[in-house]
Amino acid sequence: MSYAMTVRLPAGFGPTVERVRAALKEQGFGVLTEIDMRSTLREKLGVDLAEHVILGACNPPLAHRALQADPAIGLFLPCNVAVRADGPDTTVVEAMDPQVMVQLSAAPELRAVADEAGARLRAALDALSD
Repeated sequence: MSYAMTVRLPAGFGPTVERVRAALKEQGFGVLTEIDMRSTLREKLGVDLAEHVILGACNPPLAHRALQADPAIGLFLPCNVAVRADGPDTTVVEAMDPQVMVQLSAAPELRAVADEAGARLRAALDALSD
């Protein structure tokens, strides 16, 4: 099973991050956290990395349903969406496939939550290619 949904875009990093935020918002997700991997790894390890952020996206109604089905599923929330530069004019956007949590939990109610979250994340990624 693949654990990511991926799109590669012929666009710069900065504008793509803003488009990802807007596409997620259109699908009912807010960005709760943002981790700047480039600056973190430079500061902590002294290494240089291409621009790379991880956005912690949350759709509150879906998160609530998931937690009701399995409180431990909070370990997989929020949904991570990584945006990384792949050269000067190409950006890769990856979202964790919510079906991963279905594979790791015995709660059957999670399947419907994962289906809806996956459809919304896929729609957000698809909107980036328009």
